[in-house]
Amino acid sequence: MPPDSAGLEGDFDDAAAPGALESKPEFSPRKLGPFSMGDAYDGSSSGDAFVRAVRRVSKKPEMAGSAGEERGGVEGCEDEILRDSVAGVNERSMGCGDIKTEDSSEFVSSLTLEEENVARVVPGRTMVVKFFPTTEMRMVAVGNKYGNVGFWNMNPKEEEGDGIYLYRPHSGPIGGISIQPHNIGKILTCCYNGFVRMMDVEKEIFDLVHASDDAIFSLSQRPNDGSCLYFGEGRGGLNIWDLRVGKSTAFWALHEDRINTIDFKSQDCFVFATSSSEGTARIWDLRRMGSKSLKVIEHERAVHSAYFSPSGSCLATTSFDNTICIASGDNFEKTSHISHNNQTSRWISSFRAIWGWDDSYIFIGNTKRAVDVVSATQRKTVMSLQSPYMSAIPCRFDAHPLEVGVLAGATGGGQVYTWTSP
Repeated sequence: MPPDSAGLEGDFDDAAAPGALESKPEFSPRKLGPFSMGDAYDGSSSGDAFVRAVRRVSKKPEMAGSAGEERGGVEGCEDEILRDSVAGVNERSMGCGDIKTEDSSEFVSSLTLEEENVARVVPGRTMVVKFFPTTEMRMVAVGNKYGNVGFWNMNPKEEEGDGIYLYRPHSGPIGGISIQPHNIGKILTCCYNGFVRMMDVEKEIFDLVHASDDAIFSLSQRPNDGSCLYFGEGRGGLNIWDLRVGKSTAFWALHEDRINTIDFKSQDCFVFATSSSEGTARIWDLRRMGSKSLKVIEHERAVHSAYFSPSGSCLATTSFDNTICIASGDNFEKTSHISHNNQTSRWISSFRAIWGWDDSYIFIGNTKRAVDVVSATQRKTVMSLQSPYMSAIPCRFDAHPLEVGVLAGATGGGQVYTWTSP
C-alpha cells in the first residue's frame, strides 16, 4: 500500500467545518456513482483476494439474511413494540459490573500485542476502525481522513498476500462504518463531504445511498436490522434512511452541533444514545421522539462518543473536558465523571472510550502510547496496556463482537494494533 510519507499537514480539525483535500487521484470519489470497486481501488496489489475472502464467508449458511433485514425503519419497530407489549417483555435492570465474562482483572491484564498483529492499513489519520462480525475470518475495516477505507485480513491465505486492501470511495474524512453480521458483503460508509455509500462485494461496486449538501459525521444501524440506516447529518440532525426504498423516513434536529456518534442498546432496539460537539450526550427512544430526550449527560466541552455497555445498563461518554462519564441506574440517573487526559493534538483523532466484552472495563487511548483500562465499578483507571510494538498513540478502538479478548486500536498514522488474549 502507499507509504504514509505525506505527513499530516492540513489535517481535519474535529472542531472545524469539513475542508478540501490537498490533492485528488485520477479517479475522483466525488462522482455520485455507482462505480466499480476496481476503479476505487487504491492499493499496490490486486483487490481480488479481498473480494474472494468476503464472498467465501458471506456465502456460509450462518451469514444468510435474518428477519431483521426484512423489518427496519421506525415502521418496522412499531410491529416489535406491539409484540413486546403483548408478551410483557421487560428488561432487567443491572448495574455496571454485574455482567461479566471474567471475574478478575487478570484476563484484561493478560492481553498482549504481538509483532505480527501490527500493520499500517491506511495512509494518514484513522477516523474509525471496525471488526467484521464473524469468526470465520479476523478482519478490520479502517476509515481515514482522506476518504480511504482499508481492510486488513489478519489471517490471509497464502495466495492472498499481506491481507491489506485499500479503497478510496470518498473524498473526505470517513465518519462511520457499519457491517451487519447477517450480510458482511454489504459495507456502509459515510464521509464528512456528505456521501453515504454501500460497498457491495458481491456486485463489486460502490453504490450511492445518499448525497447531502451537509457533512455526515456518524453512522449506525440497529442490531439485526440491515434495512434502516441512522446518520448524523449537518448541525445536530439525525436522518433515518430506509435502504429498501432509498429515501428518508424521518429527520430530527436533536442537537445544536454535530452528532459524533450514534449507538443503540443491544437489548432494546428503540433506545439509542447520541454524542455531540455541543457538549452533551443524550439518550432517546424511537417510540417517543420529540424535542425532549430521555436523559441528558452534560460535559464542559465537546462530547466525542457515547456508547452503551454490552448489557445496556450503563453508558460511557468521552469528552474533550478531560473526563469519561459513566451513567447507570434504571434511568441512567447515577453519573460519575472520571478524570482522563483526552487532549489529543490536531494530528490525532479524539479519544473515544469503548466497552470491552462485558460491563467491567472500558478501553481508551493514552497519550503515552498505551491503552488505558478503566474499571466501571471502581470508577478509575486501573491499568495501562503497553508494548514495545506500539510506536504511536492509539485513538480509535473496537472490541471484536464475537471473539472475547480481541481488541483493535488505530492511530493517527493509519496503523492498527490488535491485542489478543493468550
